[in-house]
Amino acid sequence: MTRRPSAISIAPISPRPSLAPTLSARSINRRLSAIEHGTEDANTPAEHAITEEINEIKRYEDFTTIDWVQDAAHEQHRRKARRQEKAGFFEREGGILFAFISAQLVRSFAPYAAGSGISEIKCIIAGFVMQGFLGFWTLLIKSIGLPLAIASGLSVGKEGPSVHYAVCTGNVIARLFDKYKRNAAKMREILSATAAAGVAVAFGSPIGGVLFSLEEMSNYFPLKTMWRSYFCALVATAVLAGLNPFRTGALVMFQVKYDRDWHFFEIIFYIIIGIFGGLYGSFVMKWNLRAQAFRKKYLTKYAVLEACLLAGFTAIICYPNMFLRIDMTEAMEVLFRECEGEVVHEELCDIQNRWPMILSLAMAAILRTFLVIISYGCKVPAGIFVPSMAIGASFGRMVGIIVEAFHLAFPDSSFFSTCEPDVPCITPGTYAFLGAAAALSGIMHITVSVVVIMFELTGALTYILPTMIVVGITKAVSDRFGKGGIADRMIWFNGFPFLDNKEDHTFGVPVSQVMTSHLTLLPCSGLELRHLEKIMTENIFQGYPIVEERGSRALVGYIGRTELRYAIDRAKRAQVVPPRAKCYFTAKPGRPSLGSEPAGPAINFDDIDATRDQLAVDFSRYIDPTPITVHPRLPLETVMELFKKMGPRVILVEYRGKLTGLVTVKDCLKYQFKAEAHDNPREDSRFAGQQERLWSVIKVAAAWVAAKVTSVTKGRIKLGEHDIGLQRSAPTIVEPSGLVSSPTTTRVAARGEAESVDGTAWEEEGMELEDHFPLTGTGGT
Repeated sequence: MTRRPSAISIAPISPRPSLAPTLSARSINRRLSAIEHGTEDANTPAEHAITEEINEIKRYEDFTTIDWVQDAAHEQHRRKARRQEKAGFFEREGGILFAFISAQLVRSFAPYAAGSGISEIKCIIAGFVMQGFLGFWTLLIKSIGLPLAIASGLSVGKEGPSVHYAVCTGNVIARLFDKYKRNAAKMREILSATAAAGVAVAFGSPIGGVLFSLEEMSNYFPLKTMWRSYFCALVATAVLAGLNPFRTGALVMFQVKYDRDWHFFEIIFYIIIGIFGGLYGSFVMKWNLRAQAFRKKYLTKYAVLEACLLAGFTAIICYPNMFLRIDMTEAMEVLFRECEGEVVHEELCDIQNRWPMILSLAMAAILRTFLVIISYGCKVPAGIFVPSMAIGASFGRMVGIIVEAFHLAFPDSSFFSTCEPDVPCITPGTYAFLGAAAALSGIMHITVSVVVIMFELTGALTYILPTMIVVGITKAVSDRFGKGGIADRMIWFNGFPFLDNKEDHTFGVPVSQVMTSHLTLLPCSGLELRHLEKIMTENIFQGYPIVEERGSRALVGYIGRTELRYAIDRAKRAQVVPPRAKCYFTAKPGRPSLGSEPAGPAINFDDIDATRDQLAVDFSRYIDPTPITVHPRLPLETVMELFKKMGPRVILVEYRGKLTGLVTVKDCLKYQFKAEAHDNPREDSRFAGQQERLWSVIKVAAAWVAAKVTSVTKGRIKLGEHDIGLQRSAPTIVEPSGLVSSPTTTRVAARGEAESVDGTAWEEEGMELEDHFPLTGTGGT
């Protein structure tokens, strides 16, 4: 590969009697030490050695040119190269122990610490409540388990989990203050801001973090939230820069600088990289969801064993390849660099070694893709950002080397006519950089934030347009295979009640075809307390419409199940309300007597001791007298927009003052899944058969290994079928309007504000979904 020409001056240097001998001895000692440790080939050309000595002498000729940070970075690269040469296969097998510890910590203390957490955070910011997902134990275990998972060698990243524990930190700290603890709107702003800070710290990109929170995380992002997110990301990045974690002045390991411009003929190859990014994202999402379905069905009990086997399998597969053997961030650091700088792997820039490098990069991209598919989703803290970027960087560097080979083979071609003579025309490192951007955009389906993040990583203003071209092509190709990135697909896979505001639907049906018509209604007056409790016991509905009379259906208001339960429990704690007490949901002065009972004002809980003898309970303060109502002929798309923009728990359907039904997010999702299943039928039976056959092969292989171990150890070690996986049930998932989701079933309920009356959680069983394609209507709210 061509190197940047360096002009060597032969003019006599001003004499420095004390410095020249020292430098000469230092240079010789360094050369001897390098040869002794095996870091420099004995057959290195003499010209290369002379050039290095002259550059070092010129560097120290004037003390004002010494760059101590650059010296430290170069020394770190040399130490890293020596460690990689000395490290053997069995030393890397310590990753199995790290994977075991990480998975065991997650299984025992915080099951929510597994995975990335971005899809769940999106639902939480939208109003969905998951008890314990942003708690202190999740923060602690994820902070411990994430470094162990990365050190285990699994093909997982730290950027997604960085967002999770940043949001956990914001939630834990904010709940120390009543201003945020009891205000769901302000808590939502805190979560959005901390999500931006997590991305900013992971990539060293404060503006990119804010845009990521705007584009991917939040469905409601006002201007004040943007400013607060920017300030939070700025402070987080400034603290990271002050800590200087890598001792190089860079915020991330793969931060690079480019000083060359690009040429218009390279747009053709940029388009190829963009197409690869779109195909990569669609391929990985499709097969990763299948792998997750297999894991959920068969491997739930063997989560720890699965993580250990994945770590060992990854070490065996990756060891022969020089780009898979090193860490993914180090691989990107190598692939992003120009050949004229100092690189860890000199073979990457060796012209004689070009085609073996192309083959090695292609194998690295293919094997890493396979490892990402089977590793992402295992029960350890795991992200997918960096693995995808490493895959894209491998493919991009391969394309860059091929283009450079074409240029060197046909330098006089008109296709390369814009290249300047005696100056390197093709920079393969920029292709790796663009490939990383394409893969990240393809797997997450984000555009603007990727461009800004990559710009902040390189500081190369001239490469903004190529990045935009690559990301735009990736987005176009990705949309041809489906909407939404890996986070949105995981939301769909887990069955969370989330309406994506980025999706546009055209169903062409009125809301009356989706609404629930068979309702449990409460009269506004005259209902006895015992009958009210019986109604709440016999059903699991999230709330109850209130009408004047059950026959007339004249709408008065709506009361949620949690508010009603809270009011009844508060009255019972005072021990003043008998079972036959009358319940009123409207406050009317001078209410007449009930039977032989004397008339009097209804019970007011503020002066409950002074009204012990009253037999009427007033619930009017707990109802919503102005619920959102729509006409039965309103299009379903408009109702879904109301849920997205306003976030109500339920929308009532009213016709000429009379209640005809109600609709929740659950009902909208059920109809959406039904329509999508009708338009795009899936061959689930064939896929289930493939899963069964694969599981049979795994069981046969496990039995063979167990028999061999027992035979070799002469019966001292016996491997049996015992549960090593998640024996402790995962924490309950609670939706703000009352949904509870167990680990074995998936449920959907209405979306609403994440708040409660007295700080307690919303709890109630919801309606089950079959295989994420619910085809029947609900029985209530």
